Amino acid sequence: MHATIGQNDIAIRARNVTLSLGAVDILKGIDLDVAQGESLAILGASGSGKSSLMAVLSGLERASGGSVSIAGADYRALDEDALARARRGRVGIVLQSFHLLPTMTALENVAVPLELAGQSDAFARAARELQAVGLGHRLDHYPAQLSGGEQQRVAIARAMAPGPAILFADEPTGNLDAATGEAVVELLFDRRAATAATLLIITHDPALAERCDRIVEMRDGRIVTERRA
Repeated sequence: MHATIGQNDIAIRARNVTLSLGAVDILKGIDLDVAQGESLAILGASGSGKSSLMAVLSGLERASGGSVSIAGADYRALDEDALARARRGRVGIVLQSFHLLPTMTALENVAVPLELAGQSDAFARAARELQAVGLGHRLDHYPAQLSGGEQQRVAIARAMAPGPAILFADEPTGNLDAATGEAVVELLFDRRAATAATLLIITHDPALAERCDRIVEMRDGRIVTERRA
C-alpha cells in the first residue's frame, strides 16, 4: 500500500522491502513513498517492525529483498563504504537512547562527526546548531552533566548540523518524561520546519503521530493503514 507521488518529488521510496533475520521474517513486503518535505509517522506496537523499517530506510540495516531509494541514492547498488557516503549529509538520525559519547562535551559530540565528514567550520557550525536547540550555554558540558531532555537536544543538534535532506527519529521521546518529551517534539518540528527537511518519526504514541502530515500504521511487519493526519 503506498500513495503515488511524482518521481522528482520523492525523498524516500521503498518497493517490496523485506527483512529476515535467520528464520524470522521481520518486514514482509513494504511499499512506501515519502514526499520531499513531508512529515510521516510510522505508528505501531512494539514488535510491529517499525524500528526495523527505519533502520532499513536510513541505511543502518540492509534489506533482505526489494529496493530502497533515499534522496536519489539506490541503496541496492552501493557497497558499505558507498552507503556510508550516501548517508553522510543526506540523512540525520535521532534515536531514543541519545548515543552521545560520554567523554566528549556537547559541542564535541556535534562537531566531531562534522569534522570527520570534512567540514572545515565544524565547531562553529556545531555551536550554531546547539544555540538553535537552546543549549548555547551548555557547550562545554559532558552528557553526564546534562538532563535527559538536554541530551536529546544535543542528539537533535548532531543530526541536524550537516543539513540533512531527511531526518529519522525513532521514539525520540521514549526515555523522557511527558513535559520534557513535549518540549523535544516541539523542537524537532521547529528545526524540521526551519530546514524544510523530510521527517520520518517512529512512534507508538498516537498523539505524536497526529502531529505529522501522514500516518502509516504497521502490524506484524506490514503496513496495514495509511492516512493523512
